[in-house]
Amino acid sequence: MVAPRSAIVVGAGIVGLSTAWFLQERGVSVRVFDRVGVAAGASFGNAGWIAPALSVPLNDPRMLRSALRSLPNRNGPVRIPPSIDPTLWRFLIRFTANCRESSWTRAVRANLTLNHECMGAYDELVAGGVDAPITDAPITALFRTSADAEHLLDQLRRLADAGQPSSTTELTGGALREQVPLASSAVTFGVRINDQRFVDPGKFVQALGRSIVERGAELRTDDVADVRPFAGGVVVQPRGGSAVAADVAVIATGAWLPGLVRRWVWVPVQAGRGYSFSVPVDRPVLGPIYLPDVRVACTPLNGKLRVTSIMELRRPDAPPSAPVFDAIIDSASRFFDGVRWAERDEMWVGPRPLSPDGRPLVGQVCGRVFVAGGHGMWGMKQGPVTGRLLAEQITTGNQPPGLRGFDPLR
Repeated sequence: MVAPRSAIVVGAGIVGLSTAWFLQERGVSVRVFDRVGVAAGASFGNAGWIAPALSVPLNDPRMLRSALRSLPNRNGPVRIPPSIDPTLWRFLIRFTANCRESSWTRAVRANLTLNHECMGAYDELVAGGVDAPITDAPITALFRTSADAEHLLDQLRRLADAGQPSSTTELTGGALREQVPLASSAVTFGVRINDQRFVDPGKFVQALGRSIVERGAELRTDDVADVRPFAGGVVVQPRGGSAVAADVAVIATGAWLPGLVRRWVWVPVQAGRGYSFSVPVDRPVLGPIYLPDVRVACTPLNGKLRVTSIMELRRPDAPPSAPVFDAIIDSASRFFDGVRWAERDEMWVGPRPLSPDGRPLVGQVCGRVFVAGGHGMWGMKQGPVTGRLLAEQITTGNQPPGLRGFDPLR
């Protein structure tokens, strides 16, 4: 394939904009379309963790058993509303079939390159002019007893056995209180996962959008109705204007991916909606805090604590469920002292694009049409390195080894 000179990227989240940025690095002229605008989906209100050590594919058979047990619990972290939606059931059937140790290990190994190189890709963006801070900080997991920590420690050992090592420090007593001043008296044990990072996800993605525009990209707010390949390239049809042609197209629309790619891609992508809000705190927060027992992630942002949780399998554009915010507080509050829960604000819900086998969908689907999505909970971490590797494939015609496990046509 002749190296392209022009590209259209559909989707202005972290994955789409990273792909656009790295295509620009390789001399490609870029236009970006998004139905709402920059960081309008899952890229805005997530926890912002760049945490390779905790990148656990969701199709973990042990996690499945825990999730099934939590379904009757109104405060549980997994929510599957009663539905006759055949798309949801197809996803659940394939997801359950992939909840085997062999499939989970395959997903871990397929993701190794994305996890090992994610920080380097962020460094390239910042060095190249993306004006947003990245903070180095450990993530500290809190537990009521040391026995409660065994599940996480076992998970980290299994990840290490599959090629994804991590560095941890066990904390008790004064060391635990020093690391997490917000920890309540009910917390007696902590595991510090070292050498991780976090960002303010909305600010970072908005800075990335500004950077690609400053480097010459056109960024249009318009819903794309169709993408069609032809012998010399692609045609993109926005709903609000005339068709636009380019040498290649990249579809990176997150949980809305099936709407444009279902004619080629048979792997279902399901919206796994996450909720977040921010609360004031009365004590210092030195870094992200993880509550594995209730699946809550907390991040210090803008002088507050962003609290993120829930995996809700609903339509990506369904309205938020107000009781979910109360359920998150009910689950998390016993782990903390000094959090002003009643003053919560910045309530948000966003759809994370889940694949049924724990592997993203990244690569060529037809002619000069490429897909990038299905990263699940780890799009913020894996987005920049995905964009870098996909830009390499698009401009050289050679698939990087790090993308071989993500064939969208599998």
